[in-house]
Amino acid sequence: MWIYDPPHWFCGKAADQGRRYAGGKGGNLDWHKLVQEAGLQVVSLHTDLGSLERDAHAVAEEAKSFGTQYVVITGMYRFDYGDEAAMHELAQRLNKAGKALAAEGIHLLYHNHNCELRHVNAEKRAYDILLEETDPAFVNFEFDSYWFTEGGANALAWMQRLGSRMKLWHINDRGTRITGSAITPILKTDSMELGTGNMDLDSLMAQALAMDVDAVILENHRNWVDNSPIKSFQLSAKYLAQKF
Repeated sequence: MWIYDPPHWFCGKAADQGRRYAGGKGGNLDWHKLVQEAGLQVVSLHTDLGSLERDAHAVAEEAKSFGTQYVVITGMYRFDYGDEAAMHELAQRLNKAGKALAAEGIHLLYHNHNCELRHVNAEKRAYDILLEETDPAFVNFEFDSYWFTEGGANALAWMQRLGSRMKLWHINDRGTRITGSAITPILKTDSMELGTGNMDLDSLMAQALAMDVDAVILENHRNWVDNSPIKSFQLSAKYLAQKF
């Protein structure tokens, strides 16, 4: 299964603020009605850790109302991912929150950006602690290969390390649309339609499918071809259709 994920905040922006949201300013829309009318399936529900800690039952009930088994935390707001003690604490908070959700029949996932690549000491990064100290019975992962590639990491190696703990995969390509001359070869990278950038999506796809991920989620939030989000989505959808 692959789905389209509308724009959302990055690196935990607006997370841990005691509110859940959907699609930026669309939080007041009737999403149950819109999803039903469009014939779509909700794969996961985004939330923040603060809301989950305050009322896991309410978060679980909202997830169930959309017919999904996954609640995803998309990072922490104004959080120092380079603070080792804070990362140990975060892992334990996630375990506790995940256990509370599990009691409600819902699974907790953590979605990375590039901030989790910060070193907490000479040997480990923030993401190392999340992988090593969260309990697979209560916490698993929605892996975003774009952001780890943007951060200079080997996304495939991290996917292989995650193994079956990667339940969802966020897919995007990375490159540049700049044409013509450049002042020295310095080009700004950005998200691209699938297959038009420089990421090794075929290897990443093979790993995701080998782990039997529950869904491949296409994110399309800016830098659209011809400034058209619809055309951008169509091009990426064509790529996915070919691969599947």
